[in-house]
Amino acid sequence: MRWDRAVLFKLATNETLEQVVKGLPGGEENAWRAASRYVAGRTRDEALQVAEAQLALGHGVSLDLFGELSVDAADAERVVDEYLELAELTTGWLSLDLSHLAVDVDPAGAADRVARIAGALQSGRRLQIGAEDTGRTDRIRDCVLTVAGRGLGDRLGATVQANLERSPEDIDAFAEAGVQIRLVKGAYVEPSGAHPYGEPTDVAYLRLAHQLAERGADWSLATHDGRLREAVLLALGKVPVEQLLGIRPEVLAELRDRGIETRVYVPYGPSWFRYWLRRVAESRGA
Repeated sequence: MRWDRAVLFKLATNETLEQVVKGLPGGEENAWRAASRYVAGRTRDEALQVAEAQLALGHGVSLDLFGELSVDAADAERVVDEYLELAELTTGWLSLDLSHLAVDVDPAGAADRVARIAGALQSGRRLQIGAEDTGRTDRIRDCVLTVAGRGLGDRLGATVQANLERSPEDIDAFAEAGVQIRLVKGAYVEPSGAHPYGEPTDVAYLRLAHQLAERGADWSLATHDGRLREAVLLALGKVPVEQLLGIRPEVLAELRDRGIETRVYVPYGPSWFRYWLRRVAESRGA
């Protein structure tokens, strides 16, 4: 892995850098111009407009209000209120990170909050739970399985990272619970318990894809690696494909025209800066 990719991931979580950049003359607007390729807007109304445009193109959507590292239960409740309103305002799926719901300090409360949001969705819609660093993987898995155990497995999605050595077991647990699985390569630079970036992760991805197919799981491909995506589609048929907003939209159009179900991740909110840096980091090749 090239060193600058790891450095950029560290910078993406650096609040001081964000403050410095936004404090420069024109810094925030210049950064926003670059970030707006990947971000649906700084407000909910802007995001809903982008979501409707994607739906009109024949793609599904999954809306996400930016936020993470919350340690305030009251703030987490405000996040729930926003998602309950989103559930009424769009027919799309929803997406969130559990650290936005204070899972680090209140795991039981986070499960209750997820259940409230998932319970507000009509049949056929999902609340996709994002992947985070390995320090939270156990809490994320426990929360998703707890909520699925309340009869809401058909309203939940979980993101599984192919680069993590534990992922085969996590896939079995989620599939058994009826949770939709979004298979990604894995974006975080982990100190241990992970396959190296590049060929080892690609091989792990292929093996997990076949594991999902053999289990008959409800799952989707979430990768912008065209060779890897096509290898899976050729081997396993028309698996749904998910992509991030702003990255190779022409690929989504081509997949849609081939009769493959497509979905676009549509993030929004004022906390866009660090998400943008993560997208920049991911663009640095191995």
